[in-house]
Amino acid sequence: MHYWSPSLDVDYEFEKLVHRMHPPRVTVDQITDKKSTLIKVDSANKRGSLLEVVQVLTDLNLLIKRAYISSDGGWFMDVFHVTDQYGNKLSEDIVTDHILQSLGRRGCSFRSLRGSVGVQYASENTTIELTGRDRPGLLSEVFAVLADLKCNVVAAEIWTHNSRMASIVYITDEETGLPINDPDRLAKIKQLLLYVLKGDLDRRGAQTAVSVGFTHTQRRLHQLMYADRDYDTDEYDTVPEGSSSGRKPVVTVENCVERGYTVVNLRCPDRPKLLFDTVCTLTDMQYVVFHSTIIAEGPEAFQEFYIRHTDGCPISSEAERQRVIHCLEAAVKRRVSEGLRLELCGDDRIGLLSDVTRIFRENGLSVTRAEVTTRGSTAVNAFYVIDSSGQQVKSETIEAVRNAIGETIKVKEDETLTKSKSPAQQTGGFSLGNLFRNRSEKFLYNLGLIRSCSEVA
Repeated sequence: MHYWSPSLDVDYEFEKLVHRMHPPRVTVDQITDKKSTLIKVDSANKRGSLLEVVQVLTDLNLLIKRAYISSDGGWFMDVFHVTDQYGNKLSEDIVTDHILQSLGRRGCSFRSLRGSVGVQYASENTTIELTGRDRPGLLSEVFAVLADLKCNVVAAEIWTHNSRMASIVYITDEETGLPINDPDRLAKIKQLLLYVLKGDLDRRGAQTAVSVGFTHTQRRLHQLMYADRDYDTDEYDTVPEGSSSGRKPVVTVENCVERGYTVVNLRCPDRPKLLFDTVCTLTDMQYVVFHSTIIAEGPEAFQEFYIRHTDGCPISSEAERQRVIHCLEAAVKRRVSEGLRLELCGDDRIGLLSDVTRIFRENGLSVTRAEVTTRGSTAVNAFYVIDSSGQQVKSETIEAVRNAIGETIKVKEDETLTKSKSPAQQTGGFSLGNLFRNRSEKFLYNLGLIRSCSEVA
């Protein structure tokens, strides 16, 4: 006899009915605060509401200066004090209209719109997810394999933290410009990329996957790194001495016994998207935020969360408390970019990323984070690089990289990360034409992607 309980389906349908009866109401207040715009959101409560609201505001590149959150009972109420990325109040234009459309009655379910930043669709390209142990030259090898397999990288984002790497790469077929759907070809791509990611020191194992449907890039990167346990440190995954990742945020976790909550307090230097990162992690850890106060009006940010596990219980053990601390520390540090920011903007072409990252590796640079985008026929890429030994990048190395890449690509250094540059050097030593006679060819030869090392010009 089969015992079927429809309770889960009934609860889900009831939640949808309540949501249709009480859609999100969004109010944009430009009067109350002289320095910021107030965005007030209230609706019937459902799990994940806070993350979805914060995600929409983050996708619009808004800075959250203050926030007051309450979702006890069946109602969800948030007040956000926001500015644009330059610290100004929002103007009465398309930005506020977009907020209303995304979060209000027409948005229906807090879902980010198709045009939102960070959202990609499988109907436009094929999405590849990679996780594994980070090492010098890894990104160069990944892009080299994709180039040899006739895959064009149209966008990518790569994060590294605690010696782990997670990346989402969007590709199309080099010849047709369409998504790659052939199962045999996808299987070969996954197999070769997995071979690249695997190594003798990777005790946790590398993973490759082809995602289906759409994904929010940075939301998914948090999930990948959390699943890969980047919050753990062991004898194989050590933080380099002098690394900024060694500076921990201050996180405290205590139980509020009389009210049945766990109270989490976090203090760290403020930066864009900080609230999104911490709420992502609490959600991934299966915690619900019932109340929260956020203050980020100075150089430091303060976040206080009253949480319970999805089973309704507060944190019940010291091991769980320590895990929350470590995971929130990781959430804060994943997006903190170490090293020098190099911005490359120029004409896009097949194999560009393979060539550029190969030049980085040949000049002793390791990529700690990367954002790759294509706008029409223009490649707009940003790389954060450090010396392979973990030291600050020397100005002469930057000049060598600039000369090797050529005039069609501009290399811009972030002025906040470097104070001076050496005089421009004459082109020589490195060029895209003569760069490839090195050990990377042996690697590709072993994969069967080239017939002999001497055949690569």
